[in-house]
Amino acid sequence: MKFEKDRPIYTQLVDDIESRIINGEFKSGEKLPSIREYAENKVVNPNTAQKAYSELERSEYIFSKRGVGYFVNEDADKISKLKCEYLNLQIDAFINKMSNLSFSKEEIIEKIKEKL
Repeated sequence: MKFEKDRPIYTQLVDDIESRIINGEFKSGEKLPSIREYAENKVVNPNTAQKAYSELERSEYIFSKRGVGYFVNEDADKISKLKCEYLNLQIDAFINKMSNLSFSKEEIIEKIKEKL
């Protein structure tokens, strides 16, 4: 994984796991890699991976079982809701970025229609 310089690494790890849950790579109820395994795989400090897991747990993407590990949320409705929230955040960020570059609403919509 190549990290962006302008964003904290733990937030990029959060994005990685969120997207893997949303796209079904990590399935509902599935056990996630241990913090140490994930940190080694991404070549980051385990404390950074722990911070990402804590953030994911706080936002209810995952939950922990004491002494067992971390698991993907088993509530399909909750995952569906989180998926919609993720989509909305990505769309908002895109619109804000394009608006800051002086693209009009109409130009943005037209380009999206062309791409779809």
